[in-house]
Amino acid sequence: MQPARDDLAPPKDDPYTTEELKKYDGSTPGLPIYVAIKGTIFDVSHKADIYGPGRSYSIFAGKDGSKGLGMSSLKPEDAVADYSGLNENDRKVLDDWHAFFS
Repeated sequence: MQPARDDLAPPKDDPYTTEELKKYDGSTPGLPIYVAIKGTIFDVSHKADIYGPGRSYSIFAGKDGSKGLGMSSLKPEDAVADYSGLNENDRKVLDDWHAFFS
C-alpha cells in the first residue's frame, strides 16, 4: 500500500452529472479541474501542469475516464466511464489509479 498523500484534495462527495462534470476540465479560469475515477470525483486543480488544457493527462479532465486509465491509454475514445470490458490486469491498474487519488 502506498503512503498517505498530502498533495491531493479528498474525493468530492457532491453528485455531478456527466454534463456538469464537463465544466471542470480546466478550460474556465477560476473553476477547479476535476477527474473522476470509477465514479469518484477528485480535485486535481493543483496539478494543472498535468491535467490542464493541452497537458499530458488533460484527456481525463472534466470526465470519468476510467476505461482509459485502466488501459493506460491517452486515446480520446478510451477516456470513458464504462470500464466493464477491462480485463483483470487493466482493472488492477484502474484500482491502483483510484487508490493513488484516494
